[in-house]
Amino acid sequence: MTTGTQDANGTTLKQRYTDVKSRIAAAAKHVGRRPEDVMLVVVSKSGTVEQIRELMQMGQVDFAENRVQQLLQRAAQIDEWRARHAELGGTAPAIRWHMIGTMQRNKVKKAVEVTRLVQSVDSLRLAEELQVAAAKRETPVEVLVEVNVSGESSKHGVAPGAARHLVAQIETMVNVRARGLMCMAPLAGGPAAARPCFERCRELYEDIRQTGAGGEHFNILSMGMSGDYEVAVECGANLVRVGGAVIGPPQVFEEPGEA
Repeated sequence: MTTGTQDANGTTLKQRYTDVKSRIAAAAKHVGRRPEDVMLVVVSKSGTVEQIRELMQMGQVDFAENRVQQLLQRAAQIDEWRARHAELGGTAPAIRWHMIGTMQRNKVKKAVEVTRLVQSVDSLRLAEELQVAAAKRETPVEVLVEVNVSGESSKHGVAPGAARHLVAQIETMVNVRARGLMCMAPLAGGPAAARPCFERCRELYEDIRQTGAGGEHFNILSMGMSGDYEVAVECGANLVRVGGAVIGPPQVFEEPGEA
C-alpha cells in the first residue's frame, strides 16, 4: 500500500497518520497540555515494511512490535533500506524500535540489540534477564514497568501495589534503566472503561516520581492504543501506542521466516 492508495475504508496511510496526530494534539490542548509533549509510537505489527518506510518519510521515527522475531526481521530490513537509500544520496532517520510484547527469556539478548525501549517489563526476573543481556551495551537498556491496572487475568503486568518496588529494584541495576510505566485498558468497555484505569496508572506514576524511586529519568507514561489514545492523553499519557488507526485494517501478507 502506498500513501496514495486507499484502503477498504477509503482512507490513505497519510490521511490516517495525519488524523491521529491531529487528534492527539486536540486531546492534549483540551486538558491544557502541549501536543509536542506526547510521543506517538506506531505499532507496525499488522502492517508492511513498505508502510513503515512511507511513515518514516513522513517523519515518524518511533515504531513498536510485539514479537521479537518480527522486530529483528523488520529492523534488519529497514537498516538495509536505509543503507541503499544513503548510497543513492538520500537520507532517512534511524528508527527507534519499541518492544511492547511479552518476551521469552531466550530471545531477550537479541531483542536488546535493536530495541530503544522495552515497554513490557512485568517481573523482576525479566529485568534481571535484561541486565545480563545488556552487559555489553555502551548504555543501559531503557524499560517501562508494565502495570496491570485493570486487574484482568488475561493481561500481563505487575499489580499496582508492586510497581514501586520493582522500579526500585531496577534502579539498583547497572545495565537497566527504568524510564516509567506502561498499562493497557480493559478489553471491553471502550474509552469509558479505559479512563479510570488510565487515571489510576497516572496517579501511580506520579507517586513513584514524588518518592524519587525512579530517579530524574523516570518520565514516561505509556498509555492508550487505537481505541482509547485520546482518553489516555487527557489522563496524562506522554506516549501512546497506536496501530490500526494509522496502519489501517490488517494486511494479508507473510513476512520472510514467519510461520
